[in-house]
Amino acid sequence: MVVETKKSLGQHWLHDPATLQAMVDAADVQPGQTVLEIGPGTGTLTEYLLAAGARVVALEFDQDLLPGLQNRFEGDANFSLVHGDIRTFNLIELPAGYKVVANIPYYLTSNLVQLLSESSNPPACAVLLIQKEVAERACAQPGNMSILSITTQFYWQASLGPLVPAALFTPPPKVDSQILILQGRPEPLFPDVEPRAFFRLVKAGFSQKRKTLLNSLSGGLNLDKVTTNQLLSRAEVPPTSRPQSLTLQDWYRLLRAQSTANR
Repeated sequence: MVVETKKSLGQHWLHDPATLQAMVDAADVQPGQTVLEIGPGTGTLTEYLLAAGARVVALEFDQDLLPGLQNRFEGDANFSLVHGDIRTFNLIELPAGYKVVANIPYYLTSNLVQLLSESSNPPACAVLLIQKEVAERACAQPGNMSILSITTQFYWQASLGPLVPAALFTPPPKVDSQILILQGRPEPLFPDVEPRAFFRLVKAGFSQKRKTLLNSLSGGLNLDKVTTNQLLSRAEVPPTSRPQSLTLQDWYRLLRAQSTANR
């Protein structure tokens, strides 16, 4: 049966066996593990996850797709279908150590990375098929950093999987996709840092990302430039730097310098 896609929901069905298997392999899915699949669509990836022995929780927003999924996997004890939106779904309901494997609508990517990162029950890993440009931004290096890349790398060990040409989707999107692999960190990157304070500083720094940090931090933190320059000096960050050029360690030093100054 042919299922019509909904442009408004960013639906593009992937049917390429090699890519589907690559996603399962990247997540190292083992028999009995719980996998949350966001947006199962017609169930092509679901089938590969079940074949690997996963207990699949398929979270589908489009109610028109529910009957087809229910019929396709009816009777499989490892398949559980949930009608809902990942933005309101309670991840606490999943067992610790679950994994996420999903072909994600492009519009959802940044919100999803933040949601998974900040959850009190984050997945052990997430394998996401997303827009190539966004996957590259998530794994960017200093010189091309953004709030997305800092968020991703603060919480995860991030790497890029195979490139997936647009032609492998039905209908084909306008751009190519890529697999983004997020492995949970065994320990926090900066154990003594409160994430909200860290990202408050980062957002201040990116508030005027085309300007130097002296200007953007001064405006974003509501500090005069003399005080901001002292802060940058204590953190050993040149005042002429731009936020996209900083490493996560640079932001950490800035936060420590700010905390010391506030005592």
